[in-house]
Amino acid sequence: MTLWELLTALMPILAVFLFLVVLRLPASRAMPLSLLIVGALAALVWQLPARQIAASVLEGWVIASAILIIVFGAIFLLNTLKAGGALDAIRAGFFHISPDRRVQVIIIAWLFGAFLEGASGFGTPAAIGAPLLVALGFPAMAAVTLALIADSAPVSFGAVGTPLVVGIAQGVPDIDEAGIQAVGATAAGIDILVASFLPLVMVALLTRFFGGNRRWREGLALWRFALFAGLAYTVPAWIVAHLLGPEFPTIIGSLVGLALVVTAARRNWLLPATPWRLPNDPERGTETPNEPAAMPLWLAWSPYLVAAGLLILTRLNSLPFKAWLQGITMEWPALLGTDISASLAPFYLPGTVFAATGLITLALHRLPLVTAARAARQTVDNLLPAAIALGTSVPMVRIFLNSDVNDSGLASMPSELAHLAVAHLAPIWPLTAPVIGALGSFVAGSATFSNMMFAGLQQEAALAAGHSPRLVLALQVLGANAGNMICVMNVVAAAAVVNLAGKEGQIIRLTLGPMLFYALGAGAIGLFMASV
Repeated sequence: MTLWELLTALMPILAVFLFLVVLRLPASRAMPLSLLIVGALAALVWQLPARQIAASVLEGWVIASAILIIVFGAIFLLNTLKAGGALDAIRAGFFHISPDRRVQVIIIAWLFGAFLEGASGFGTPAAIGAPLLVALGFPAMAAVTLALIADSAPVSFGAVGTPLVVGIAQGVPDIDEAGIQAVGATAAGIDILVASFLPLVMVALLTRFFGGNRRWREGLALWRFALFAGLAYTVPAWIVAHLLGPEFPTIIGSLVGLALVVTAARRNWLLPATPWRLPNDPERGTETPNEPAAMPLWLAWSPYLVAAGLLILTRLNSLPFKAWLQGITMEWPALLGTDISASLAPFYLPGTVFAATGLITLALHRLPLVTAARAARQTVDNLLPAAIALGTSVPMVRIFLNSDVNDSGLASMPSELAHLAVAHLAPIWPLTAPVIGALGSFVAGSATFSNMMFAGLQQEAALAAGHSPRLVLALQVLGANAGNMICVMNVVAAAAVVNLAGKEGQIIRLTLGPMLFYALGAGAIGLFMASV
């Protein structure tokens, strides 16, 4: 690979960091520029046929439309909850659990987000968790940043195990069910030592960047409760991964964690004497109205319970609903005569479940039909910047991934980059493997796609370097989780639901450190395990 070819393969990453992080352009401006540069260099240097580039753009638009449906559904559900006063009741309920904002973040972003990830995946935790945090009074930037950081470790077994049962299985076709379960159990074991610290990282970031005193210490003061909350999820998830396989560790782990952590918070176990508050919070003792909430708490939470139930029912292979919804599919085979195809199953998308739940909420909360029209109109108004950003960032990624059809004689751009890394970093491959996985999620927008792309290469690298393939594949899975924190598509979608379009670069700057902590922490443990 020549220097120009190397720079071209790196360009999707370099362009995103230059325009979003360094120049701080909004994604609606940065991503169109990135698409133009990557498309031009792919044609001129990598020698992709024009038809391949055009088909990749069309495929990207189909995928972007699926993400927009998820964003629309999440915002629409939020707007209907606001209209009926449900969010006010939920806010009051959380202050009854604990007035400490650090505790609230852990419960919503870390544990409730993990449950949503296990039930659905595909950006659902940030799309639901971030606006819920905003409704509770958190700054929008804090809400979206913390929701993205939290949506990492649970991704190993997210969407009923899809990153493993689909991603790893397709990336390593000769692996069997026992092998997949072993990879998942190994990843969950490493997570106990790394991901258990993520709640502490989250609350430290909260107090440092969004607290009145801007101090790390105020977040670290919650270390006992934060570590307990981390272990309350990772240990049950590891046990389930060992005993039952990859489909349910996230769902069961999050439910067990919610029960343990909410109980501890109610009884002030492991908590400092003084609750921590945001700068704009009401004075102590006036956080909630003295009069009873207008809506019972169970009724306020009922739409979320409905949404979670529908997601689980439509994701289980043992029930017929998944096949029914996936059977209603729009397909575009062989786009422009290439081997690129696209499909969209609109009724299977989480966003459709959210939108349906929003309509169900009208009946549950006895709201007039005009509320739905008003909520839909408000939702559409918020989507334009996200549509521009996604409509250009996703095609850029598809050009990157579909670059194997070229006249330069090279493999696809991500494959060439990964093989280059293998050639130079084989002695420390366990430390490198999570970084490759994170790269895959960053550019592909999905841990499942990252595992599909790089699992085969990771196994080859492990065998060549004399490392355990099971360990290296587990590190690939954990790296793919970490990449979710900075993935452009996730960031754009999450920013859209809290009305932060244009602030994507700032979000990535805040999530980059935790991403590196997770990926390199997992890699360091993997390197130690490989050496003993």
